[in-house]
Amino acid sequence: MRDKALIGMIHCPAFPGAPRYRGQPMYEIYDACLRDAEALIENGMHGLIVENHGDIPFLKPDEITCETAAFMAVVTDRIRQRFDVPVGVNVLANAPIPAIAIAAAGGAAFIRVNEWANAYVANEGFIEGRAGEALRFRARLRQDSIRVFADSHVKHGAHAIVADRSIQELTRDIAFFDADAVIATGQRTGDAANPDEIRTIREATHLPLLVGSGVNEGNIGQILALTDGVIIASSLKQDGVWWNPVDPARVRSFVARAAEAL
Repeated sequence: MRDKALIGMIHCPAFPGAPRYRGQPMYEIYDACLRDAEALIENGMHGLIVENHGDIPFLKPDEITCETAAFMAVVTDRIRQRFDVPVGVNVLANAPIPAIAIAAAGGAAFIRVNEWANAYVANEGFIEGRAGEALRFRARLRQDSIRVFADSHVKHGAHAIVADRSIQELTRDIAFFDADAVIATGQRTGDAANPDEIRTIREATHLPLLVGSGVNEGNIGQILALTDGVIIASSLKQDGVWWNPVDPARVRSFVARAAEAL
C-alpha cells in the first residue's frame, strides 16, 4: 500500500493573534498538535500536513503576520523530530512564501498551496497564484528540496474569472509552473471530490495526483484506484468534525479499509 500515500492533517488550534485564540499557553497548543500527530502516525498514516485551520477567518497572503510563521515553525519542527514521516505545511489562505519559510525552519518536506497558478475568488476575496514569487523565494533560501503540492480547481471559491478555460488547462498550468503534485478537492472542507473531475485532472497531468477533501472509508477504494494518494482530515476526527481531536479508532479503521481496497 505504500505506493499510495495516506496523509493526515494537523489542524492547529487558533494561534495568538487570531480571533479564536483564547489565551491558553503555547505548550497546550503544541501538545494538542503532537497528540493528533501521534494518533495519526501510530495508527498507520504515512505523512502529515500542518495547517493553521484554527485561524478562521483567514487572511490574504500579504496580510499574514510573522507570528503565524513563528508558531507554525515550532509545531512543524516538534512533529518532524518526533515522527519519522514526511511532513508538509499549508498556510491559509494561499500563502506559499510563509509556508516555504516554515518548511525550511521546521524541516518539512513539502508545502500545499491552494492556488498556485491563475486566480479565483475565495472567501477571503480575490486570490492570485503566487508561483513566481514563491519559487524565487525558495531559490533564495536554497531550499529546492521543498516540494509543492498544488490544488486544481480549489474548494471554497468561485472560478468564474477563469471559466473560459477548462479544468484540463488549469491543471496543466500547475505543472507548467513547476509544481510537484496536484490535488483534487470537493467544494468545501469535508466534501468529496467528484470522480469525473478526478479523472479529468488525472488525464491532464503527468504529476502525482492526490485527493484533498471528503475522503472517508466509503469512498477510499474508488479514490485510490484513480490517484496516488489522499489527504484526509475530518472523517478521522471525533464525530467526524474537523475541529475535534483525531480519533485513533477511526484512523485504524480507515487505514484497514484502504489496505483492503488495494
